[in-house]
Amino acid sequence: MQPENKFLETADIETSSDDYASRFQGPTGEWLLHIQEQATLSMLTQYPNASILDVGGGHGQLTEALINKGFALTVLGSSLSCQNRIKPYIDAGQCEFKVGDVLSLPYPDNTFDIVVSYRFLAHVNQWQAFLSELGRVAKTAVLVDYPTTRSINYLSPLLFKFKKGVEGNTRQFICYQEKELLDFCSSIGLEKDNRHPQFFWPMVLHRMLKQPKVSELLENPVKKLGLTYIWGSPVITRFHKVH
Repeated sequence: MQPENKFLETADIETSSDDYASRFQGPTGEWLLHIQEQATLSMLTQYPNASILDVGGGHGQLTEALINKGFALTVLGSSLSCQNRIKPYIDAGQCEFKVGDVLSLPYPDNTFDIVVSYRFLAHVNQWQAFLSELGRVAKTAVLVDYPTTRSINYLSPLLFKFKKGVEGNTRQFICYQEKELLDFCSSIGLEKDNRHPQFFWPMVLHRMLKQPKVSELLENPVKKLGLTYIWGSPVITRFHKVH
């Protein structure tokens, strides 16, 4: 394994920080994470007691929920600092943590039943190599999240100054042409079988409102009309591995 300071893709060092976690503090942050958690758990119900590798999961957004559901969890981070927010679970023996290169995961093929990676794909440059590695070490399925160009997020470069003024510690992110991403995954044996766009309205709007009940009033009607499925973002997608 190469020294951790030589890793080329280390987006999780920031997303595992206390500063990043502050973006999800308070009732609105809890509501945003609850939407993500429920969508994820619903996609994992058919895999009871599965072994899961959470790549870049030092942010801890899924850690407790996955442990409580009985999954055998390993979190991989780009630096030792990425374990700080999940240290209590590691110390209690409830999950494992390993430092490794996300472009060359330190595991043989098909090591884990499921591989999950959230808050990473939006900030990775070598996304094809990244997805290939997730698929390589997964035996059954891969879950990732990503913003799409078919959403209001497409305007994010124009709105970045406004977004930074509201969130304070935001950063630029990649919006994907979803067909290109899905086509690539198909080419490496990962076929989409479940897709959950989380929000029709941009997350920055919900953070600005600071009223989860108001956010629900905004999101529920467009979701019932099917507009969230078409234009919602970020998208959580489950891919099954074709052997």
